[in-house]
Amino acid sequence: MDKHTAERGAVMGPEPGTAEPIVGRDAELARLFRAVDPVSADPVLTLVGDAGTGKSALLEYVARRTEARGARVLRAEGSESESNLAFSALHQLLRPVLAEVEGLPGRQRSAMKDAFGEGTATSAPDLMLVGVAVLGLLSGLADHRPVLVVLDDAQWLDRASLDALSFAARRVAGEPVTMLIGARDGDRLPGFDRHVPVLTLEPLDDAAADQLLDLQPKSPAGRVRSRILDQAGGNPLALVELARTASAQGTAAGAPSAGPLPLTDHLERIFAARLDDLPASTTRALLLLAAMDSADSAPADSSGPPRAEDAAWLPAERAGLVRRTGRDIRFRHPLARSAVYHAASSGARREAHLALARMLRDEPDRSAWHLAAACPQPDAAVSAELERTAGRARRRGGHAAAAQALQRAAELAPRREDSARLLVEAAAAAVFTGDIAWVEELVAAARTRTDDAALLALAAVQVGRLAVLTVRHSVVFSRLADGAEELAATQPAAGLDLAAGAAVVRFYSGEDTQHHRVQDILRRLPSSTSHAGLRTWVRAVSDPFDDRAQLVSLLPRLAAEAEGRPERLTSVGIMAWLLDETPRAVRAFDEAFDRWGVQGALPEGLGGAAAWAYVERGRWEQAREACARTTAVGRVAGLDHAVACAATVDATVLAFLGDVSSARARAEDALTLIDPLESRSVAVYAHRALGAAAAAAGDYETAYGRLRMVFTAEGAPVHYHASYPALADLAAAAVRCGRHEEAVAIVERSADALADNASPRLRALISRARGLLADPGKAEPHFRAALVDPVLEYWPFERAQTLLGLAEWLRRRRRVAEARGPLTEALETFRRLGARPWIERARVESRAAGLDVTDTAPDAVAGLSPQQQQIVRLAARGLTNREIGEKLFLSPRTVGSHLYRSFPKLGITARSQLRDLIDGTLATAHTGE
Repeated sequence: MDKHTAERGAVMGPEPGTAEPIVGRDAELARLFRAVDPVSADPVLTLVGDAGTGKSALLEYVARRTEARGARVLRAEGSESESNLAFSALHQLLRPVLAEVEGLPGRQRSAMKDAFGEGTATSAPDLMLVGVAVLGLLSGLADHRPVLVVLDDAQWLDRASLDALSFAARRVAGEPVTMLIGARDGDRLPGFDRHVPVLTLEPLDDAAADQLLDLQPKSPAGRVRSRILDQAGGNPLALVELARTASAQGTAAGAPSAGPLPLTDHLERIFAARLDDLPASTTRALLLLAAMDSADSAPADSSGPPRAEDAAWLPAERAGLVRRTGRDIRFRHPLARSAVYHAASSGARREAHLALARMLRDEPDRSAWHLAAACPQPDAAVSAELERTAGRARRRGGHAAAAQALQRAAELAPRREDSARLLVEAAAAAVFTGDIAWVEELVAAARTRTDDAALLALAAVQVGRLAVLTVRHSVVFSRLADGAEELAATQPAAGLDLAAGAAVVRFYSGEDTQHHRVQDILRRLPSSTSHAGLRTWVRAVSDPFDDRAQLVSLLPRLAAEAEGRPERLTSVGIMAWLLDETPRAVRAFDEAFDRWGVQGALPEGLGGAAAWAYVERGRWEQAREACARTTAVGRVAGLDHAVACAATVDATVLAFLGDVSSARARAEDALTLIDPLESRSVAVYAHRALGAAAAAAGDYETAYGRLRMVFTAEGAPVHYHASYPALADLAAAAVRCGRHEEAVAIVERSADALADNASPRLRALISRARGLLADPGKAEPHFRAALVDPVLEYWPFERAQTLLGLAEWLRRRRRVAEARGPLTEALETFRRLGARPWIERARVESRAAGLDVTDTAPDAVAGLSPQQQQIVRLAARGLTNREIGEKLFLSPRTVGSHLYRSFPKLGITARSQLRDLIDGTLATAHTGE
């Protein structure tokens, strides 16, 4: 009886429709069937439980029944020995449909082939493109019939596969695609451990356990039965296997005795007992299979396990250790494999791994791991082979696999200095998994192996690089600052790297004491022309208003030096954004993204800067695309802070577009992911977004309350950079809910704090705030000051708000004719941006000013949801559903569904009409009717 059959005894018959009844798992089985129902609200479900509780049996039963009803079922089973081979589980899952890969768009097809080591690329594939390709492949298969993806023993799936599959799992809502995942209870599944429903298999109750024993061929009785029930603790596999052992031995003494060993150890001993009377040829075959444990078929080779039809397997089948599935031989349960492997002597295990390494000589990565498993002591040649394996894994984007290979290579390196180097390289690769505990473990191990100052400095930088992106800002800042101070004299370049990371953490936290420490570190670090750009970065990030003019003057040279280097251009863009040089920031980001494409395994520090720059520049669709990418990467890597940053930008745009409920949901999500006292920047952005959403809904009391939280009780900014742009919105809400006096004090305090270091943009926002709050007879100069500088056209939404404020003031002063010009310009801008609440407000004011304003096509587009607007505009540019999906991280089916629902709202019937509609919308917006 195999793992599936043994567990089925407590769950269901071996095939749907057989006479053997379901025992003890009715509710769980019903929940799984609800999940695979096409109308299910939860297309992804994780099934967790201890070994032997029935996970595999339940998944197998549901898969067979679903397949019998016409669905396509794709399966992958985690393998402990292949958990370090990048994309091995994804290849296993998609092997039956690999021909469909050829039908994917070119970039997705190339990314998938690169991931499987079949492409020609020399650099790592774009991991997000791999995820989009998986999503597109599943969606395409679902065009013909429903698709069920079953991932069993998911705790052993390789990290690269988990990342791609979790990416797709978050986007299958609305698709006829279901994903069922089986995993050991307590094991963390990156990407699946948040917002994924979990069904836990508890032990069987006493009645079900008794019923299961009654169903066994030789049901135990009396004292033996009592001891089995007590020993098994409701575990179905334990009940079946202990009953089988007692039956085979035929005496009460055959029942397992009580003892301190965990249940799984007892079961392993039970499986191992079955090896005693097996022929030597069978024992060798089992050991080779246990050492290989591959989900892929092994090549025919005399060094490896015999073919499935070989007679050596028959005694193992009779002993209940293996099962034959077509041309494959598999262990019936992981415990059987474990028992076989550990029952063998160390010499026999070593010979088995060496034999498998010879067998897999054409698969160098798998061969290298077997050679490593056969090494009882350090071996330079095997260490070097694993280092080459890591290089191949990195080129396929398998950062976790690369780090694992380098870590094992370090263990096998005979020389301590080589071991330390490999551990630091492993840490550098592990950075891209987002697992900071692992990175710190690798760096700590490296420190025990070397005194090389340069290498230890590099190790510290690797930890700092990832730590910056976590939510532990206070702890991380102290570590980075301490490291920077320690390295200032001996390794100044590394010290400056750590100071740069500390400056980013200072931005996230907004803690003033951290600013003083960063300044002190800069004074300790020697000046160097080769590091001038990084010093400028530290200054700009930690305090962009300290000698702003001098920092701005350095940007042209830094931009010239960064030309053609995407990572440097991104840094220049971030600095420009911080300094309110938004036009230069957008140019830098555009060039960086054009050259870099969408590469980059982790969000960079201050990765939200690009999205904010696009928001300010009025390119809201691009801002949302940047948020989608940061969210996708951050969730895969488990970087909640990066996800929260993106959520606040997205929430702000949604509020501007008038999707109030979605904006609130996104902002609240951001607040749940961070500690507001640790991440003041994110908290401020979230409250600004919630304030914008309330204002869009006309709830100015709530809007003021949210925006008031952006400043302290005394009226100082909560965050030294993120709070100031809220001044004008605070003033606008204040005049509508009677908080005039308090708002004046806050605005003037901020104006005094900024003084001559305020940017033209902030001066304009302060002027608008003053105009809104001023006595009626004194407001005009402030509004005019907020519009006088031509550079302010680069912030179109903010300028349009000022124009509307001026027009409202003019009309109230009965200067109606003068109000019409700014009103018309403001309405044009709001329409172009799709800012629905502001369109309506400008319309009302325009009609009051005597302008003839009627509903037109722009309002039809504005009536769509923000995501539908994005999709419609991209479709109007001629992009296909697949291309749009690739850009927005959606499946082609989801894109098509949005278009289908959008056409009636737009009054069109064909995709070909979209371009004329959108062009007409823009033309009307520019002419202003």
